[in-house]
Amino acid sequence: MDNSSDLLVIGSGIIGLATAYRAHQQGQTVRVIDSNDRPVGASIQNFGHACFTGQDDLIQPVAERARSGWLEAAREVGFWAAESGTHLPAMTELEHQVLREFAEHRGPEQVRLLARDDVAGRIGHPGLPAIGGAHLPLDLRVNPREVAPAVARWLSARGVDFVWETRVTALADGSVQTSRGDYTARQVVACPGDQLGQLFPEVAARHGVRVCTLVMSLIERPAAVPADLALLTGTSLARYDGFGAMPSSGALRRELVEREPDLVGCIANLMVTGIPDGLLIGDSHAYAHSPEPFIDEDVARLLLDRAGAILGIETPVVRQRWLGRYADSASTNLILERPDDRTTVAVVTSGIGMTLSFGIADLILSGESVPGF
Repeated sequence: MDNSSDLLVIGSGIIGLATAYRAHQQGQTVRVIDSNDRPVGASIQNFGHACFTGQDDLIQPVAERARSGWLEAAREVGFWAAESGTHLPAMTELEHQVLREFAEHRGPEQVRLLARDDVAGRIGHPGLPAIGGAHLPLDLRVNPREVAPAVARWLSARGVDFVWETRVTALADGSVQTSRGDYTARQVVACPGDQLGQLFPEVAARHGVRVCTLVMSLIERPAAVPADLALLTGTSLARYDGFGAMPSSGALRRELVEREPDLVGCIANLMVTGIPDGLLIGDSHAYAHSPEPFIDEDVARLLLDRAGAILGIETPVVRQRWLGRYADSASTNLILERPDDRTTVAVVTSGIGMTLSFGIADLILSGESVPGF
C-alpha cells in the first residue's frame, strides 16, 4: 500500500472535504483521515444555511468564492442546493432601521427591502405584525445531513483515499502518525474543528478555542410554510458581523435585552431553515472547554415558541432534538496557520464554517489568508 500522497487532509468535516474536492480538481492525489467511520460532526449538525450576505465586509471576497464553490460542487456531486435566499422580517422600527442601513450599504444585488405584507406572505404567515423586511437573494441552502456524506462518497468513487476510524496522533513536515500507521504527503491540511487542542494545543490555547454547543430541533413543516424558507430574525441582526457593523446595531442590541431577555440570555440566534425533511429551528449558544451533553428543555421550548410565533405555528411537531457543537474563539473567526512549510491548520471558530467552506479551501490551497478576520 502506498502511504504517500500529494495532499493529506485530517478531518472529514466540510472544510476538509471542500479542500479535498478542490485539490482533486487540480489533479492532486488526495487522502482523507478521520477518526469516525463517516462525517458525523459539526457539518451535519447545523442549519445548512449558507448566509454569505450577513458576514463581515472583510470576508465578502471569500464568501463569493464559497458561493461559487457550493454551486459548482452541487452540480458536479449532485446534492441539493437551493438559491432561494434568506428572508428577514423586521418586527420593530430598530430592526427595520438596521435593514435599511444594510441595504444602503450593500446595494440591491445583496439586499432587497420588502414591504410588511410581502415579507409576511413570503414566510407563510400573512398575519405577522412585521413592520417590513428584507430578502438576501445570494444566500443558499443545502441539506446538512446530505452534503458531507455525498461529497465524501463522490470523492471516494473518484480515487480519493478515505482512511476511516483512524486517529492522528502527531504530524509535522509532511509526516503523519496515526493509530493505523504512518503516512506522508507533500502537503498536510489539518481541519480538526473543536478537537484542535488534541493536535495543536499551543494554537488552541493562543486563540482561546473552546466548544460552542447549540440547542436545535427538526420539526414537521406545516403546509402554509414555504418549503424554500430560510429565515433570520432580529437576533441574527445582532449576531452576524455584517449587520452588526451598521450604525443602529448597538441600539438594536439594547432593545433586544429589554424586549427578549430570555433569547438574549441563552445567546440565541433565532433561525429557521427548510430542508426536505422539515424545518430546522435553533439556536442557542453555550461555551465550555468540556461541555455537558444535556439539552435544556426550557431553552429548546423557548426557541420553538418564538419561531412558531413568527411562522404562525401554534403547536410544532418535533421530530428530533440535538445539541450541535463547533469550535469557537472570542478573538478570531478563522484560524489559518502554517506551523511548518508542509502543514496548514484550518479551523473556523465562529459557526460559519459551512457558509465559507469552499472559499476557505481556496485560501488553504493557494496559501492565502485574511488578516484581521
